[in-house]
Amino acid sequence: MKILIVEDERLLADSIEELLRSRGFETEAVYDGESALDYVRLGVYDLVILDVMLPGIDGLDVARRARAARMGTPILMLTARSGLEDRISGLDAGADYYLTKPFDSRELLACINAILRRQGAQVDELEFGNTSLDLASALLVCGENSVRLSAKEFEIMRILFSSGERNLPKQAILVKVWGFESEAVENHVEVYVGFLRKKLASIGSNVRIKSIRSLGYHLEVAGDA
Repeated sequence: MKILIVEDERLLADSIEELLRSRGFETEAVYDGESALDYVRLGVYDLVILDVMLPGIDGLDVARRARAARMGTPILMLTARSGLEDRISGLDAGADYYLTKPFDSRELLACINAILRRQGAQVDELEFGNTSLDLASALLVCGENSVRLSAKEFEIMRILFSSGERNLPKQAILVKVWGFESEAVENHVEVYVGFLRKKLASIGSNVRIKSIRSLGYHLEVAGDA
């Protein structure tokens, strides 16, 4: 399970990350609303923990924009405001649950588990065109043909499958797969996309990774208008 933490108080973000990782969750943290939108749009998270008071775009607007873009990722909203109108504003913006600060770690975990239980069974594979990506085995499958992906190929392919026809900037892929502090450059993304194109062709997939100058990559089905 992957959880995105959006919290501008870095000490709090770090403590939430430590707590969740100790419970077996994968986590990533960002500290402003604009970055939150970029990450949420990747479509790879099972839950977003979203603070209301953020620099730039606030948490309510992040939630509204995510829902307007038909992002179904559950949102647990955090805020120091406990008034009824504040809670209603959070839920109206698209939050699934509203937790006020300060909170006990047990309460946070209980909220997370309740939200995730509501989502039902985990998705085991992603599909696009005539091709599927098995999330357990990292196999790219088309009919009776399959090919195993390396760790970074799998991460890039998962992001692309999750985003489908929406363009993903190279920089967003680079940060997601290699991390903020990596010395990797955008050329690394181009090289791995080249590997993935060859692997898609090798199994007879009708899925194509299309690149658009200055916008990044998206998936298309060959022959579609």
